[in-house]
Order: sequence, then structure tokens, then C-alpha cells
Amino acid sequence: MHEASLMKGLMRRIEEIAAAQDARRVTGVSVWLGALSHFSVDHFAEHFEEASAGTIAEGARLEATLSDDISDPNAQDVMLRSIEVET
Repeated sequence: MHEASLMKGLMRRIEEIAAAQDARRVTGVSVWLGALSHFSVDHFAEHFEEASAGTIAEGARLEATLSDDISDPNAQDVMLRSIEVET
């Protein structure tokens, strides 16, 4: 459930940013994965592919960085670093 909630929030944020930029599609997404987010890079990529299907971000190139710092205040989170769009 934690993963689904994180993905839903991330996709909502990506769509908000894309809409604010009048984007036709999202071509790239960069995220930071907290050490306690329950994601590996590969696992996150699978969830991202599922969550982005049928959205403006479908097929976007994904760059994910996994933190190993369990004491980071955001260690349980997935943080959006940036998106690239096509207008």
C-alpha cells in the first residue's frame, strides 16, 4: 500500500508540473528514492511504468537514484527531482 500511495502522489505531481508548462508529453523523469522507501531502482522502474501507462508520462525516460542513508529525514519518501517535457 505504501508503494501505491507514493506512486499515486508522484504521478499527480508530474501531471501538475507538466500541465503548468503546457506540455504535450513528459519525456524524462528524475527521482530520488529514500533508503527506507521500500524500492530498489528496478522495482521503482516497474511501478513507474505501470503508474505512467495511459498518462502524459507514458514512455518517459526514468532516472532513479537510491539513497543508502537511513537517517535522512526523507528516507521513507520518493522525491521528484525534475521532469523534462515536450511542448
